[in-house]
Amino acid sequence: MNIDALTDRQRLADLIRDNIRTVPDFPRPGIAFLDLCPVFSQPALLGALAGAMSDAFAGAFDRVLAIEARGFVVGTAVACHADRPLVLARKSGKLPGPVDSVRYDLEYGSAELQVQRDVLRPGERVIVVDDVLATGGTMAAADELVRRSGAAVAGYAVVVTIPGLGGEGRLGPAKVFSVLPTGN
Repeated sequence: MNIDALTDRQRLADLIRDNIRTVPDFPRPGIAFLDLCPVFSQPALLGALAGAMSDAFAGAFDRVLAIEARGFVVGTAVACHADRPLVLARKSGKLPGPVDSVRYDLEYGSAELQVQRDVLRPGERVIVVDDVLATGGTMAAADELVRRSGAAVAGYAVVVTIPGLGGEGRLGPAKVFSVLPTGN
């Protein structure tokens, strides 16, 4: 894949859309899981995705907070592209040392998100990166963790937004960048 062919946002969106697999009834009946592994398996496509996300917030962030698990892939690529430190937001019990935690609801259950207490500093500007924005519960939990540290959310970056679930509206005034903003 030629990286030059991926500089146009619409072309990038089309290529990502063409490479997403939808898996019905996973992880539970009634859920249509968006499998981004085919996107992640293509270095040029992942690099172009990271560039688009980084460029959308150029000069406006100091750190990248990536949400477990698929957000780690995208967030790492964004942090590398932007030459910014990476912070991991993980599920409960996965991080050593003192952590801050937030419990939140998902579209199919509940979960807890944690960050280490010493990884975000007051005044820093953070972009929160994940793969899919659905109801916004996970992103809102990440926002809470960022604010508790004294840092500020500069915005949210996702590969795809699922329409009709209210995720963007839940995230408030911060910018939400989605390569596939309509989810189709």
